[in-house]
Amino acid sequence: MPLYDYLCETCGPFTAFAKLDQYADPIACPDCTATAPRVMMNAPRLAIMNGSTRVAHATNERSADSPKRSSHGPGCACCSSGKSRPSKTLHHADGAKSFPTKRPWMISH
Repeated sequence: MPLYDYLCETCGPFTAFAKLDQYADPIACPDCTATAPRVMMNAPRLAIMNGSTRVAHATNERSADSPKRSSHGPGCACCSSGKSRPSKTLHHADGAKSFPTKRPWMISH
């Protein structure tokens, strides 16, 4: 049975179990027994799902649109060995530069 969020006018929000076919029906508030409609405060969670899977789903949902961050700090030994990547620019003896991997019309832009 999934857990849904409800909002009681007097007591505030609460979470309760409801059958899948009764997801839109209001239920009685556990404190004051007033009828409380269902509200969408969080995505429904299935109670039959084990805790580690539920946490994994919540983490994936939270980070789905977030930028990816490295857990390593600047100058990390595994990510940056201190060596810079070789330049793709060719320097000629007369001081001219050429960019063999770039498009010719992009030179000096």
